[in-house]
Amino acid sequence: MIQPPSVYEFQHNEERINRHTISVLVDNEPGVLARVIGLFSGRGYNIESLTVSEVDHAEHLSRITIVTSGTAMIVEQIKAQLDRLVPVHKVRDLTLEAVHIERELALIKIVSTGERRVEALRMADIFKARVVDATLESFVFEFTGTSAEQDDFASLMRPLGLVEIVRTGVVAIGRGTATL
Repeated sequence: MIQPPSVYEFQHNEERINRHTISVLVDNEPGVLARVIGLFSGRGYNIESLTVSEVDHAEHLSRITIVTSGTAMIVEQIKAQLDRLVPVHKVRDLTLEAVHIERELALIKIVSTGERRVEALRMADIFKARVVDATLESFVFEFTGTSAEQDDFASLMRPLGLVEIVRTGVVAIGRGTATL
């Protein structure tokens, strides 16, 4: 199968690529997520993070949080195309519209002994990570923070024995009284 060229290949050098967090309220029904993902893949857009969960059981609504990057024009195209999908009720670019809160959860497995083990516990304490599992040779830490904090914590833990990391992806919500 021939892949279509990525929209990022056509950007002009003067256009800046920015990271955007987009929140989408959709019907909670089979195939909706596939349609949203198909919109991205069919046009060569990249998804850096994707989370989805039901938010209103009575109304059968789910919220999809997508982190993507692109020029202002590309992000506007993404939002317009998402808004045209039938099961979509609302699309908000949290990056542009309002101050928002973003968090991501990670489980980080460290295998180490001796001083490296003690140092891993010290670092976890500084970052306020919780130990959720421990053996004589390993720890599993639960850490919640921004994506940048996740990256920082992982880079500090790598030399201390990081062997595995699992991240949930970004969840975000606007501050104040505005809702999706």
